[in-house]
Amino acid sequence: MMQVLIAFTMRGLILVFAFPFFAGLSAAWSLEIKAGVLRIDYPELAPVSRFDRIPDDLAFAGARLGNEDNQTTGSFLGHEFSLETATSSPENLQEKVDLLLRGGVKLLVVNGRGEDVLKVADLAGPDVLVFNVAASETDLRDGNCKANLLHVAPSRAMLADAVSQFLMWKKWSRWLLISGSNPDDVKLADAYRRSATKFGAKIVEERVFEDTGGSRRADSGHVLVQRQIPVFTQEAREHDVIVAADESDVFALYLPYQAWSPRPVAGSGGLRPVNFHAAHEAWGATQFQRRFEKQNGRYILPEDYNAWLALRVIGEAVTRTSSADPEVMKEYILSDAFELAAFKGQKVTFRSWNGQMRQPILLTDSKITVSVSPQDGYLHHRSPLDSLGLDEAESACAAFRN
Repeated sequence: MMQVLIAFTMRGLILVFAFPFFAGLSAAWSLEIKAGVLRIDYPELAPVSRFDRIPDDLAFAGARLGNEDNQTTGSFLGHEFSLETATSSPENLQEKVDLLLRGGVKLLVVNGRGEDVLKVADLAGPDVLVFNVAASETDLRDGNCKANLLHVAPSRAMLADAVSQFLMWKKWSRWLLISGSNPDDVKLADAYRRSATKFGAKIVEERVFEDTGGSRRADSGHVLVQRQIPVFTQEAREHDVIVAADESDVFALYLPYQAWSPRPVAGSGGLRPVNFHAAHEAWGATQFQRRFEKQNGRYILPEDYNAWLALRVIGEAVTRTSSADPEVMKEYILSDAFELAAFKGQKVTFRSWNGQMRQPILLTDSKITVSVSPQDGYLHHRSPLDSLGLDEAESACAAFRN
């Protein structure tokens, strides 16, 4: 059967082209793009809430939806998108990276901790473009940056700044900072100290909640918490809000309603900064959420959203450059020409000086989106989004300099 393409011009005329012309054109433009998703799994304690259990398809589910979206667009342009997924422990990264590279992967999405993301970027080599979709360590966007590593996941500095802007907009400028004792908690507390200085908040007192290594969940947990947390927060200096730095998920979820003084909680508990949330519905997100839920039978998690977004960055770059060359794609992604809709009210772009994606940060109470940062009034000469996280003058990243 003869196939035709019918197009309507601005004046309403109908143009009809025979299939052989477009078949040849499509063949000339055809590209095969193979992306890989590597999820690094770690031993984990049971979460404080059973709602926070990690699904088996974490990150992979979002990547599949992103690849499906790319294929929908690519089918019209002769671009064929495929996806390879793999899990790894920190100990066998070399084996899994080699396996993906032998399979033709030149675009690699990594869900893992900072030190392992850096290791994967080194193992993959300069000819592979790596996308970080989980690690929040600010130093990966600073002195430890890699020229072949782009960051879809927001940094700790961005998350802390998102909270700080909202608290200052509310005029809650006096903070009681409570941090955990684990290394990641300490790094997050540092991010909040830096952010407080940046936006003019005053940390009136700091306290450390020691992780004793005991179980975080028990039938009598709420009874113990109801006695411990008030005592722990008793006699604190006058403050407007409690800011919790608890990446280890030990105590922050217990702070709301249990502190000695009736104060709001923000940070790792109470009002939390997230790149995406299953309750978010604005800017077309409801339709996106429903597609994800129909495909996967569960709510979306931030890691899923980041993986979807990384795949969409790849798809957009291929569409605009008509190239599957990672270096060509990277040049376009870091240019002023790149932008991508992301269901967060503003199109996302990348910072050319350290490979970090500019993006709004949602503030959620786990039921609704309370607010979105950057807040009104926080301006920047380049983009209000650059008021979140390391600005160009603050970043020691040299890998992206010409």
